[in-house]
Amino acid sequence: MKLHGLDLDLTGWFQVAWSGDIGPEQVVPLRYFGRDLVAYRGKDGVVRVHDRYCRHLGASLAHGGCVVDDGIQCPFHGWVWAPDGHNVSIPYQDRPNKARRLGAWPVVERNESIYVWFDHAGREPYWDVPSALTDAPQAAEREFHPAWPDGRAHYRDLHIHPQMVVENAVDPQHFRFVHRTPDTPVILEERVEGPTWWARAGFGGGWLRHAHDSDGKLRTDSYNTLEIIWSGMGVSVNVEHTGEGVRIITINVTPVEDGKTEIFATYWIDRNDGDLADGSYQRRLEQTKTALPDDVLIWENQIYLDPPAPTASEASGFRRMRAWANQFYPDGGAKNGPNTVGDNHIPTAATLKAGVSS
Repeated sequence: MKLHGLDLDLTGWFQVAWSGDIGPEQVVPLRYFGRDLVAYRGKDGVVRVHDRYCRHLGASLAHGGCVVDDGIQCPFHGWVWAPDGHNVSIPYQDRPNKARRLGAWPVVERNESIYVWFDHAGREPYWDVPSALTDAPQAAEREFHPAWPDGRAHYRDLHIHPQMVVENAVDPQHFRFVHRTPDTPVILEERVEGPTWWARAGFGGGWLRHAHDSDGKLRTDSYNTLEIIWSGMGVSVNVEHTGEGVRIITINVTPVEDGKTEIFATYWIDRNDGDLADGSYQRRLEQTKTALPDDVLIWENQIYLDPPAPTASEASGFRRMRAWANQFYPDGGAKNGPNTVGDNHIPTAATLKAGVSS
């Protein structure tokens, strides 16, 4: 799968639904990664995701299939497929079919969301999904309103490659023009550890003029800061501390098929006494949701330039981000050749073995 000349067969965790989309013993059709899938919540409350079509005669498990004690049952002939994909029952035969197996996808339910692991080489997950409500210190010490049902936005049928979205993490200049902030925020810290990109930005004159304390050390307080966590190119957590409190946004881009993606955005607002009764929660939520549509308008009508033409102050950030992102492509690079920023060559990651995820 390709989009803007970039591969969409990216390694990582990707959101495919919200938890509230899949109720008790509910069966739901999905289409992501160029594949027809089926999701269901088992009788034990756990969500599973499989390839959609029964390995008997190809019936759709997502259309008439039902949840049973041992897994999901095909509506055509009643074959039952276990969570690991094995056939465990054929109603009119005394033994299952051990030769056939239904593709089973690794799933994590967290952040009121359902994530599926995709890897072109078929490898098992080798990192975890971050916790939006606890991984940032200023979030862990607070209580938040549930995101479901109002704190969600789903953008379908997009032409936005995840690479375009992750590059926002090294692009503070866009805030003035896209989001109309008075000043450009300052990037205070960056930390890259394998598949995780973490950054902290400060907003306003206080951070621009006084990012360090009297001893010359970088301030650690969080007021008027934005903390950004990217976990691969499919999952992001944005924690912002404003004058009214802390708000959290996850902006997750998921490949659908060739040339097409979706964005799942989820919003949490920290609790204040009486904020439901006085309407301040709803006001803060709606205010928080105003920024992303401006980004989507840009991304949806943007092309991917390789190489781009960054200014001197921008080049190093884009160079680091594109080098980091290379690890998630199936060939270890965004394209079938070197990736560049300006005149600077970016080395690609080690080439991965080719294969197909089941």
